[in-house]
Amino acid sequence: MLEKMKMEWFSNIRGDILAGIVVALALIPEAIAFSIIAGVDPKVGLYASFCIAVVIAFVGGRPGMISAATGAMALLMVTLVKEHGLEYLLAATLLTGVIQIIAGYIKLGSLMRFVSRSVVTGFVNALAILIFMAQLPELTNVTWHVYAMTAAGLGIIYLFPYLPVIGKTLPSPLVCIVVLTAFAMIAGIDIRTVGDMGELPDTLPIFLWPDVPLNLDTLLIILPYSIGLAVVGLLESMMTASIVDDLTDTKSDRNRECKGQGIANIGSGLLGGMAGCAMIGQSIINVKSGGRGRLSTFIAGTLLLIMVVFLGEWIKQIPMAALVAVMIMVSIGTFSWSSITNLKKHPLSTNIVMVTTVVIVVWTHNLALGVFVGVLLATLFFANKIGRFMIVKAEQSDDQSVRTYRVIGQVFFASSEAFVESFDFKEAVDKVVIDLTNAHFWDITSISSLDKVVIKFRREGAEVELVGMNAATETVVDKFAMHNDPKEVEKLMGGH
Repeated sequence: MLEKMKMEWFSNIRGDILAGIVVALALIPEAIAFSIIAGVDPKVGLYASFCIAVVIAFVGGRPGMISAATGAMALLMVTLVKEHGLEYLLAATLLTGVIQIIAGYIKLGSLMRFVSRSVVTGFVNALAILIFMAQLPELTNVTWHVYAMTAAGLGIIYLFPYLPVIGKTLPSPLVCIVVLTAFAMIAGIDIRTVGDMGELPDTLPIFLWPDVPLNLDTLLIILPYSIGLAVVGLLESMMTASIVDDLTDTKSDRNRECKGQGIANIGSGLLGGMAGCAMIGQSIINVKSGGRGRLSTFIAGTLLLIMVVFLGEWIKQIPMAALVAVMIMVSIGTFSWSSITNLKKHPLSTNIVMVTTVVIVVWTHNLALGVFVGVLLATLFFANKIGRFMIVKAEQSDDQSVRTYRVIGQVFFASSEAFVESFDFKEAVDKVVIDLTNAHFWDITSISSLDKVVIKFRREGAEVELVGMNAATETVVDKFAMHNDPKEVEKLMGGH
């Protein structure tokens, strides 16, 4: 236990501290922007980002992953804040946390195994596009100084690592922010800064119980929003965990992450913050800047609060162009460029799932909807593919009186129709043997098809024998099959 704690917290101290500083600086404008999207004071997003990052550092299931206030969650809060106010948002945040903890205990995190690689790729590509699009307002209707500063920032980010010794010591995004801020202050360039985004808080957060009536009416108001926030939050967190797993070649505890996100959101709600979740962009910044352990997440959250409360006058001077450059770097690094070249290599169904996920997410800005559609499409394509692997071979005895049908493959809703069509019901035979040794029946639809086949043969006067059922198929047949129940057969045959 002690060894694991040492590994997760103190195995990469310098890298985690430097990465945490970069993330903290990049979190500030995002937290303010997300607060504005949700229609609340900037301090609600900043307090949420501080609290969620610090709490998740201790209770999360994925070291090195950054959680804070996010745009996907903020979009779901707009109507609640507009119609009922901040207090109801805080109550919804607490309920969101409770739902996520329950999800962790019933192991919903394990459901991520049903999300195919093509859906994850589509999700990542869509997020990269959204991150880039979010920077466009900072690059439209501005002076040439902004473009020059952004280009310089990208130059520093990509060229600094090539410098001997120092290039490998300091994370280039941090160097970009520091250098461009110093240059803007010395040169006195009139350029949009973090201070122009909104007023930074000047006090530490305090314990704040939502001032709402504790009754059924309140629950009915916040429950739909809390369920939506919990689902989107867990979905984005699980996706982020998968991506950081790939980047760091390590494994995360998904169900612990669900509980951790819930605890973090409860903490956020009690400190006057909004609900949040894992952030793919910030997590990638953290990993690319050298962050690997829980210390990086803790430093990011703690420094965020220290900077906005005690170093606000300095933080306000950071040019937005510097942070735009960092986020463009994240966008470029997030996008799976190999997925474009793989369009020629991968099956058409895989490409359709990936592209559809991208289009839905970018078009609706709803990450959950895009993933849901992607998973649905992937499931349909998979069912169709597996359904085609079922075949029925017919053999006849020497005296022509017994016909044996050998069923090979998976029989379920997608292949049940083909299963029925594989039999010749008009053939004059005394006995039909259906050999299920190499078959597996999965659902009620397949059992219904088996009933149909048996009853049709019996109606034609043939004796039917089922042989070779495996234990799982036998269990399903015993439970749901009706071909040996005279009353049910009568109903199935329509009384004839």
